[in-house]
Amino acid sequence: MRLRKTAVMVGMMGAGKTAVGTALARLLGVPFRDSDEEIVRAANRSIAEIFERDGEPFFRARETEVIGRLLAGEPAILSVGGGAFLSETNRALIRAQGVSVWLRADLELLWQRVRHKTTRPLLRTDNPRETLRGLYEARLPFYEKADLVVDAAADLSVEDMARRVLQALAARPDVLERD
Repeated sequence: MRLRKTAVMVGMMGAGKTAVGTALARLLGVPFRDSDEEIVRAANRSIAEIFERDGEPFFRARETEVIGRLLAGEPAILSVGGGAFLSETNRALIRAQGVSVWLRADLELLWQRVRHKTTRPLLRTDNPRETLRGLYEARLPFYEKADLVVDAAADLSVEDMARRVLQALAARPDVLERD
């Protein structure tokens, strides 16, 4: 199978965008890219530090630049931060040059995955679970605009999820063609 367009993993923190994206890239034999990692590398500081020092608007502007640059390159699997798909500009870039894949996970599964992480600047609040719920509810209408939806489940391995995404992509000959 040959990837014709970049597949962009979107969804909440904890949905598995990086893990599933990495496994999917391996299955397809294409590069895996992570917009957050690219921003961290370019800024030479963590996302939490960027948020703290420069603010979220600055971070979002850099995020859009990086997504545009990565979409213009060779077809790959691209993981973007949980807030990236909220931007109409980012959704338009992805729609024009790639395909968006929402890794849909319920709130309980997301909480189980992120509750012990200290690398989530948006969850550094007095009640991180309630903060996650608020983000989840606010972001659902945006994620629902994704081209493809693949449901996550607690009992699925990363590899099983990658195969589910592969099946979804295979239904789109404009994205994935058989050799």
